[in-house]
Amino acid sequence: MSESASAVEPTPGKKVRRTSFNEGTGRLAALLLSPTLIVLLLVIGYPIISALRESLYISGQRIDADGFVIEGSQFVGLDNFAAIFSGETGDRFWNAFYNTTFFTVTCVVLETVLGILMAMVMHKAFKGRAIVRASILVPWAIPTVVSALLWKWIFQADGIANEVLGTQILWSTEGWQSVLSVIIADTWKTAPFIGLLVLAGLQTIPDEVYEAAKVDGASPWKTFTRITLPLVKPALLVAVLFRILDTLRIFDLPYVLVGPNKASVETLSILAFLESNQNRYGPAAAYATLLFLYIVVVAYVFVKLLGADVIGEARVAKPKKSRGKVGA
Repeated sequence: MSESASAVEPTPGKKVRRTSFNEGTGRLAALLLSPTLIVLLLVIGYPIISALRESLYISGQRIDADGFVIEGSQFVGLDNFAAIFSGETGDRFWNAFYNTTFFTVTCVVLETVLGILMAMVMHKAFKGRAIVRASILVPWAIPTVVSALLWKWIFQADGIANEVLGTQILWSTEGWQSVLSVIIADTWKTAPFIGLLVLAGLQTIPDEVYEAAKVDGASPWKTFTRITLPLVKPALLVAVLFRILDTLRIFDLPYVLVGPNKASVETLSILAFLESNQNRYGPAAAYATLLFLYIVVVAYVFVKLLGADVIGEARVAKPKKSRGKVGA
């Protein structure tokens, strides 16, 4: 045996210290990630802290107890939050909270069903598949404001929607029709997003799995529920989570399509914007803070209950060490 080989082999009775891959790389990883962390703190952390601080103050002109006009910011503590849940402001807040939740549940469910159907169609091998894929993804590529204007023209009194239905519905007025218009427009635009992520999951499934199911005599429904759906579940959960977070802060679509000060489609984001537009930055920050906390709670519950792998982390269970000694 050569000297180089004998140097590598451990001597009998001597403990060999095994070094893991992560040992000694922590400082280098922190150094390489520090620019990204600093940017995230500036872009995300600073606005959140500023909004929390602003929610504790009230700014602008106001009259004090002695009848004098005062300007500037004044610390009011949690008064902005307390005012949200009382009187007409409370009714308006709970209405916006209900609209936000209703749009999120309804739109995400419809988009998930349609997105899976789109992915199944795009995954099939047929002539002209590239054209079908491109046409399905076009709505998602259109900016939200442009999409809202497009549907606003469709839902006009003399628009295509009324022409096709043969009725005269005022889609932009208060009522169920404005809610329906927002749901249709949002589903049309963002269902391809879920379809795109599900399609990526479908392409990772080997064809041999479906061939084995066909040999076993599995029906198309059982193949979908027992094979396709479980295997695309990771991608589907991430897509649904992203859509939930996006719909919870929905603003531009109902604001442009229906308009402001419409109770039937007023969301928490619209409410915060209208408050800030009236120079009431403290109450606006309070609305934004509550919406932020609502989104955090929903995301945490979703990840914990359904186990969505958001960051692509592979969780491998570590083998447990045996307590007893193994006999020779």
